[in-house]
Amino acid sequence: MSTCQWEWSGSGLETLRRGHLAILAEVAPQDVAAAAELILHFDRLNTYLNGTPSSNRDRDYDHVVSYGELWSTLIISAHLKSVQLANTWVDARTIVRTDELYRAARIDWATSELRASTLLSEVDGSPKRIVTQGFIGFSSEGTSTTLGREGSDFSAAIFAYLLDAESVTIWKDVPGMFNADPNVFPDTKLLSHISYREAIELSYFGASVIHPRTLQPLQKKNIPLYVRSFVDLNAPGSTIDDRSENDSLIPSFIVKPKQLLISITPRDLSFIVEDNLSDIFKRFATMNVRIELMQNSAVAFSVVVDDSSRARSLTEELRKDCEVLCNDGCELITVRHYDEVTLEELLKHKEVLDRTTLTDHGTVRCEMSQMKMRHTRNFLLDPRSLVVVLLITCSHLGFPQSRTSAKDSLSWW
Repeated sequence: MSTCQWEWSGSGLETLRRGHLAILAEVAPQDVAAAAELILHFDRLNTYLNGTPSSNRDRDYDHVVSYGELWSTLIISAHLKSVQLANTWVDARTIVRTDELYRAARIDWATSELRASTLLSEVDGSPKRIVTQGFIGFSSEGTSTTLGREGSDFSAAIFAYLLDAESVTIWKDVPGMFNADPNVFPDTKLLSHISYREAIELSYFGASVIHPRTLQPLQKKNIPLYVRSFVDLNAPGSTIDDRSENDSLIPSFIVKPKQLLISITPRDLSFIVEDNLSDIFKRFATMNVRIELMQNSAVAFSVVVDDSSRARSLTEELRKDCEVLCNDGCELITVRHYDEVTLEELLKHKEVLDRTTLTDHGTVRCEMSQMKMRHTRNFLLDPRSLVVVLLITCSHLGFPQSRTSAKDSLSWW
């Protein structure tokens, strides 16, 4: 990428600049300082785009997209001032320190906490109103970073943690957290009150309302999270705190589309043991490809990942040393707190070809594909119907309450 030029339109950036300035003029017509600040940020992006791209596409992505947060919050801050709501605009990058894992940066909590206590203590006003950005941070190398999917929610939790907030309220276009996506499943139910652990599990498996990392800092300081609807202000919403008595009352369903099933076999047919797995995991980490589901046999290791350009590049890298088979067009379904009635309804008109049971309670994970699966002996070929792979895992991280070990209870058929 370093030898090529940006593919962008200067006129497109100018259109964006004029559009934002027009909005600012409408909501805060007298704020000359805000207009000057907005123009400055557009000029900085224009200078960056007129340079040569770096060798790191993700780094360039984070630098460019971070400007959207800066522009929008400048306008919001100016409007609030124009209606006599005094506030201070703060660039989140001066506080939120991260590493250089672009597009999914990890927080340097110690440095961020120190900067928050220093910089935010200098903010004037009573009450102190701060307008800042979500989704973005700043690395120790001096580059802009982003926090990944739903990173703005994570930012709210970061600032709550740094400021020892009493609570966090996240406003969404839905009435709260549901046990399934209403666009996919009929008769969904509102999860009115669940625990941090339950919400973390749902988010980790792909529930889209809350970012998986949003809940961990809140749990650490026991800060309750309220999910409310800006569409219906009277909707009760969902509460997430340390109470767990309602967690298992309703089965929950999470669907992740566009998944890629990858099977990896060493060319020398050596056993899949610690050395092989260490090398495979290192490659996944280096390419920043997250494993959603995994299983290994004696001579093969199979995973399900998001079907992305990174994952496709990783498969080509793996093919240098291994036999690699792929199935795309897959869906990953997670069912928590299932019962037999739930499973029977879910699996109507589907043939279960592969299944693992780890405990008597927990999570069901299904990998579905309408494509033929030619795979290792742990997967079966069925060209006639929808393929469903079931995996039942413990509902607690690390399997602390399993009655048998994961190794002893694995049962594929």
